[in-house]
Amino acid sequence: MFKSINEQVVKLLSPHLATYYRIVAVDKESETVILFTDRNPEEIEEELAMVLDFNYVLKEVNSNQIDQLLERYYFDNHNTKQSTVLKELPFDNTFLDSLILEAKLLKSSDIHIESFENRGRVRIRIDGLMVERYSLVKSDYPALINKIKILSNMDIAEKRLPQDGRIHYSKNGENFDMRVSVLPTLHGEKVVLRLLNNDATNIQIESLGMSSEDLERYLQGVKNPNGIMLISGPTGSGKTTTLYATLKYLNKDTTNILTIEDPIEYTLEGINQVQLRENIGLTFGAAMRTFLRQDPDVIMVGEIRDPDTANMAIRAALTGHLVLSTIHTNSAWGTISRLIDMGIPGFLIANTLNTSVAQRLVRLLCPACKVTQRMDDSLYPKQFQPYFQVDEHAVAKGCNQCFYTGFKGRKAVYEIIPLDKELSSEIKKENLQVDSLLQERKIKSLGENAYNLFAQQQTTIEEIYPLLINY
Repeated sequence: MFKSINEQVVKLLSPHLATYYRIVAVDKESETVILFTDRNPEEIEEELAMVLDFNYVLKEVNSNQIDQLLERYYFDNHNTKQSTVLKELPFDNTFLDSLILEAKLLKSSDIHIESFENRGRVRIRIDGLMVERYSLVKSDYPALINKIKILSNMDIAEKRLPQDGRIHYSKNGENFDMRVSVLPTLHGEKVVLRLLNNDATNIQIESLGMSSEDLERYLQGVKNPNGIMLISGPTGSGKTTTLYATLKYLNKDTTNILTIEDPIEYTLEGINQVQLRENIGLTFGAAMRTFLRQDPDVIMVGEIRDPDTANMAIRAALTGHLVLSTIHTNSAWGTISRLIDMGIPGFLIANTLNTSVAQRLVRLLCPACKVTQRMDDSLYPKQFQPYFQVDEHAVAKGCNQCFYTGFKGRKAVYEIIPLDKELSSEIKKENLQVDSLLQERKIKSLGENAYNLFAQQQTTIEEIYPLLINY
């Protein structure tokens, strides 16, 4: 049954309509959409004719089929808490395809397949949080792992060592890559599939979540013909998405853009993208040396992780190129001390770094179930001074629309520091105590921007707590 589902036609119905009328759009013949339902077609046809703006034909099927299709394709408004987790799912040849498509529809970033003593389970990461979806019969587990290994060109006989691979998925109208990691554990091999979104059409620099002031500062740095722009933050904080939005903004027929990435998460036409291959010597530093002989205007380096790459980025900026990259630090100003720790002289940093950015992703409360309460100042971290008074705040509750997590979606918060002459002068002196200068420029920290989201009741105090401690 699942093989016949047309993924593009499914999207013609909203989750609310599908679950209310118990209908599923499964295919399209000519200009007529085929709808499955377990209700009497005569009872709902008159109403559907008023609410649907396309030609359709209703086909009656049994309730079990409708339940499975609603669970898989119209997950947002399903009726019960139990429906968000399928306790047992028999393994068959279509299971992996169905699982991958479901994760894609749920906008999941990772699929975790894990083995325990008596069972296996499948969890997916949605908005940064793990949600259990399926429980597997233990006897079916090895066949699933072997199928994934074969698709990702791994050695199926090797079960003692970790392995890494990649799958290009191109079925049912979907076209994307997955990075695969296999780890031997006590009761079997654990597999993690990272879904890489190749579609960059919806990434716009204006929709990243920056305030108007921060966006103006950021674009000021992007428009510079040379220098380095560095984005800092931990893994999974949205740095790569910000970089790709910037590349899309800069991508013109008159500009030569080169990137070295690990992995290539989005493909952008007009940009020359290179996949890192450290096993054959194609490192960030080695690629940068070659890039300088390729007449580039803009260079994007996936990550500055060692002094060699940092020095090559400095060299590229000094010779008139705009360099974009990421680095692991806790704050935008902390990037400077990280570069100094790598052995880069202060005067070189001051002459090349034009903008330093820090970002984090904050989970947003589910608007359908969040609850408002009076604010208790004891919820703040000790010694934290609120930026302004908040009388009421929102807390997470949980409902079927958010998988009972209380959160739905994420938003990036930024700290953006454009380097002017005075700040550059302090860097040359390697004086990193510049809080007063940043306050004069009205540069908001990560903590302040996160606090604004909390005050607007878009997120919880627990979600922004780490940012209030450090900033």
